[in-house]
Amino acid sequence: MNRNMYLDKLIRRKGNGMIKVITGIRRCGKTYLLFELFHQHLLASGVDKEHIIKIALDDRINKKYRDPDVLCEYVHNEIKDEQMYYILLDEVQMVEEFEDVLNSFLHIKNADVYVTGSNAKFLSKDIITEFRGRGDQVHLYPLSFAEFVTGKGIEGHQAWYEFTMYGGLPKMLEIENNEDKSNYLRDIFKETYIKDILERNEVRNQTEMEELLDYLASAIGGLTNPKKLSDTFKTVKNVSVHPDTIKKYLDYFEDSFLISKASRYDVKGKKYISTPAKYYFTDCGLRNVRINFRQYEETHIMENVIYNELLIRGYYVDVGVVEVTYSDEEKRRLQKQLEVDFVCNQGSRRIYIQSALALPTREKEEQEQMSLRNINDSFKKVIIVKDGPTHYNEDGILILNLFDFLLKENSLEF
Repeated sequence: MNRNMYLDKLIRRKGNGMIKVITGIRRCGKTYLLFELFHQHLLASGVDKEHIIKIALDDRINKKYRDPDVLCEYVHNEIKDEQMYYILLDEVQMVEEFEDVLNSFLHIKNADVYVTGSNAKFLSKDIITEFRGRGDQVHLYPLSFAEFVTGKGIEGHQAWYEFTMYGGLPKMLEIENNEDKSNYLRDIFKETYIKDILERNEVRNQTEMEELLDYLASAIGGLTNPKKLSDTFKTVKNVSVHPDTIKKYLDYFEDSFLISKASRYDVKGKKYISTPAKYYFTDCGLRNVRINFRQYEETHIMENVIYNELLIRGYYVDVGVVEVTYSDEEKRRLQKQLEVDFVCNQGSRRIYIQSALALPTREKEEQEQMSLRNINDSFKKVIIVKDGPTHYNEDGILILNLFDFLLKENSLEF
């Protein structure tokens, strides 16, 4: 399985004097990218294998290298000449004081450092601070739909169903039986993701935390906030969970890359709205297994897939709010808020996107594009629809077929 987009990112960063940090949810292919694809690239480009220092820190046999002093001494001893050495470290967060260790490697003039990590709190959010501005992040996602189709060798609606039901973790390409897929997802959720969160954050009430995760899974794409979630616990479970505790749990899920938060943005007022926000799952299979595959609402799942694809393509994605003024029957001027599913920014470029499973009537199309028509700027406006041809409608809005969007790299430039 090639993952050329991410491999190209690593290749472009070779020798830039920074620590290349590959982040991403566990089991999304970080080790494969670094230890297989990038390692093969180095060998193919003429790097002697003696100049590649490669350590899997989550392997029990390498436990001694989790000691920062032992790791430093080993790496320094391996560098025996003036040629460039490539240091590849997998799951570096398992090393105590790893930030200090990696910063020390920056003092080696002929060393180029690449590491993987599964924890956002230490390897993403604070990367600039910890590595003194010399950390360069490459974030790896589970397989995109296009990668899944290529790796699986199936197309169209069959591929869509498998991808949206069981997700895009690379292991899904190898497992054929649906029951085996379900068991794999269930096992890694319990033994890897939940266990990691509990151990890392010393969570006292596992039941509450997992119930919150289940709620988020059952309500993907819904606007919510810690106070609303706290009220839900009180109403449904008759359990009091403070909003601050809810906020901590949400941070834990984000830090482990299980979920991603989309903030609300006032398009006309050009400002962020602090609350509520939307939460999406990094992988649909992980979302589905949390609720035992009971809720396959294609509308919400499609929205989640589109959101993830936009992140993969490098967009910063918010949820848009458009305030409109109108007059009622008594000619009173009233205001209401319309929602734009996604406000996507990339440098100076912006795209507004609505997700719609189908547009069976002109009335439905009008409903979906109402918020877009009330945005008074010249940025592209798009409605992504599962079925039907890609075309511009009479209002100048791009109606984009879902599979065109997911399978064609430049689909948003039609």
